[in-house]
Amino acid sequence: MQQHHGHTARHSASAPSFPHTGGGDRRPPAGGGCFGLAGKLLLSLLLAAGGGFAVYYTGAGLMKSMEPPPELKKVVEDPIKDAEWQEMVENLEKLSLSYNGRVGICIKDLETGRTWNYNADRLFPSASLVKVPIMAAVFEKIKQGAITLGTEIKLTRQKRVGGSGSLKWVRDGTSLSVMEIIYKMITESDNTATKMLTDYVGMPYLERAFKDLGLERTNITPEGMSLASGRVLRENYTTAREMASLMERIYTGELVNRESSEFMLDVLKHNKSRSRLRKGLPLGWEIGHKTGLLRKACHDVGIVFSPRGDYVIAVLTSEAPDYTTAKNFISKVAKLTYQYYRIDSDYAGLPRVQGAG
Repeated sequence: MQQHHGHTARHSASAPSFPHTGGGDRRPPAGGGCFGLAGKLLLSLLLAAGGGFAVYYTGAGLMKSMEPPPELKKVVEDPIKDAEWQEMVENLEKLSLSYNGRVGICIKDLETGRTWNYNADRLFPSASLVKVPIMAAVFEKIKQGAITLGTEIKLTRQKRVGGSGSLKWVRDGTSLSVMEIIYKMITESDNTATKMLTDYVGMPYLERAFKDLGLERTNITPEGMSLASGRVLRENYTTAREMASLMERIYTGELVNRESSEFMLDVLKHNKSRSRLRKGLPLGWEIGHKTGLLRKACHDVGIVFSPRGDYVIAVLTSEAPDYTTAKNFISKVAKLTYQYYRIDSDYAGLPRVQGAG
């Protein structure tokens, strides 16, 4: 993964922005700031009930005409120290070794570049993590000019599938924009939204796009998209390292392009899951992440915005006794990192986490 130091963030008192919870503004991919794709997303969500896309396009045009504010460099006053990092990863390894199942973890401090890997190249069924590279592949289509965020796709009976998400309850014949479908696919892990996008761009395109994104071990197959609980002929697979790399490239504004990365990061920040990584972190910390759960695999990958620096964390599990055990393990990993990235404690006298954080 690429190392990144001292990213930038944009601030504007007058421009609308996504809700932020503590720790200052730590959204790095500046691009067009709120004037880019992320601003369009927020505007469309706010105005969807009162005018739909006619209002959205008018507002977006006004926002694009505004001059973006100057960039400000983010400063981390107290980044995690070598001794603290070493102690943290030793405790993470103890916790991982004690887990009754398969585990793959990749954690990278985006301020210092320190990285810890634990079975980071082990293959896991990707479950809903595959929706992150699908999102990136759709943005490649947008970049190419083949579609736009406003392109509408009609929901039909054939595209309706079960599992996560609310679109399965929407009336047949309803048209939704690519923007709305992406938002549902990531924030609700909506399976119907995913099928609408994969059917629209086509499986051959996605297979090529995954490789073009630099994914060597993360794949996508028609059988792998099945929601069956048992084994499938050709599974979708990924690794902790490749998912962490995608998250880092979103963070640095390098996945597809800066404006697309900004949009993807803001969507990830609106993930509605409150378990796994989110459960292990304090409410005041911001996280952009994506969960996955299917065929004995349970995952969570994301970017944590902490007072002592931002970090990527990817925790993949499989073959656990049950999903509750796996979710709790992922929460413990997140909680353990929190113990070292918080700033309200005397680190020298901090009670040490032994095994299960």
